[in-house]
This record gives sequence, C-alpha cells and structure tokens, in this order.
Amino acid sequence: MRHGFDEIFKRMKKAITKHNMLADDAPLMVGLSGGKDSLTLLYALQRFLRISKYKYPLAAGHISLGFPGDDIRSMQRFCQDLGVPFYWEQTQIGQLIFDVRQESNPCSLCAKMRRGALNTLAKNNGFSKIALAHHQDDVVETLLLNCFFEGRLASFNPVTYLDRMDLTVIRPFIYVPEEQIRYFAQKNNLPVSASNCPQNCQGKRQEMKDILAHLEILAPMGKDRVCGALDRQYGRKWDGRSEKGGKI
Repeated sequence: MRHGFDEIFKRMKKAITKHNMLADDAPLMVGLSGGKDSLTLLYALQRFLRISKYKYPLAAGHISLGFPGDDIRSMQRFCQDLGVPFYWEQTQIGQLIFDVRQESNPCSLCAKMRRGALNTLAKNNGFSKIALAHHQDDVVETLLLNCFFEGRLASFNPVTYLDRMDLTVIRPFIYVPEEQIRYFAQKNNLPVSASNCPQNCQGKRQEMKDILAHLEILAPMGKDRVCGALDRQYGRKWDGRSEKGGKI
C-alpha cells in the first residue's frame, strides 16, 4: 500500500469529486477531536482549499466532553499554524453518561450527543456544512456492525443532509485507509491528543476492527472493494436507502 500525503490527498479528492462534497462556497467546519484522523483531515482540507475553485470559509470545531485532563491548547496551536479559526464548547457529556446515567454501553450515546453539540456549535457560528473524519476502516466496520447485529447491508452516507438543522455533513476520508492516516500523523509529528475517555473505545466496534485486521491478511485490497461495492450498489446513499428516501 502506498503511503504519504499525496496518496491521502488523491483518495480524499476522489471522494470530494465523486460525491460533490464541496461543490459550493458553503462555510465548512471540521469536527476536530484532537485525534490523528481529524487533525489530518483539517490539514488536508486546508491544502485542498488552495487548489479548489470554491473558496469556502474553513474552520475547526471541538466539543470538550468534560473528562479530567481536557486540554485544547495543542489543537489551538495547530489551527493557528494553519491559519484556521478554532471554535470550541465545554460540555458535561462525559459526566452525564458515566456518572448520572451510568451507561453500560456508552459509546453510541456519547457519539450522538457529541455530534449534536458539534452541529449546534456550527450553526451558532454561521457554518452550514460539517466535515467528519470517518475513514475507510470506519466505513467497513460500520457495514459489518449493521450486517451482523442489525441485519442491514448499510454503512453511513458520504454526504448527509440534516433537514431539521439545515446542515450538510460530509466525510471526505471514506476512501482513505486508517493505516495511511496513522503513518502520516506519526511521520509529521501531528499534535495528537490521547483519549481520556474511561471506556477508551472498547466495545463492538473494536471487535469489528480486530476482525477487519484479520480479513486484511486474506484480502489486502478488500476495503477498497467494499467501498467500490457500496458505490455500485447504492450510489451516494450508502445507508441502503434510495435518493427519494425509501429502501432499495
């Protein structure tokens, strides 16, 4: 597998072009968690802005979950170096999930609440489009989870319009393998923040990640083929629904 930023950029550009992710000047906020994926995505979109005919306003948005040790300074410096505005909001999502509700399987609820807070942060600051750093491994893991636990052949959509908030969510890294992002982040010393979540992503998704690692040994090009199959089968609606909203 080829590594380096050029390969990441090529795969991201494919997603942007194929799914019309940036075919306007809508203000774009990147959901910045401080992890390798979102830092690399912000860097790549800032680079893409230089060559794009669409000069969309670009910013980063961070939702602090309220866990002890939260520190946004490295993200602030990273955005400052890129010349990208940084917005953030302090929440008590972590306390609500772990202390108040004491959720036994907190990851899904946490992700939902974090996305909701990010959507609100974007809208309150005049951004109508959000970029999330879900990569190719996330696509395949989500497909496996939906297949084995819900009986659905579906993943998340490359582009999602949230009509109730008048927001568009894009995922420019859907064709980018996690391995390439990890290599780039380490080689370029991106200021990756370690997760301070007590659950630390241990759950069904981690089990799917482990299964996918074994499958890659058998089929090194398997993830590319899965994304190709989703494109051919569903087009732009990878959640298994038609353009009109009905199931295929």
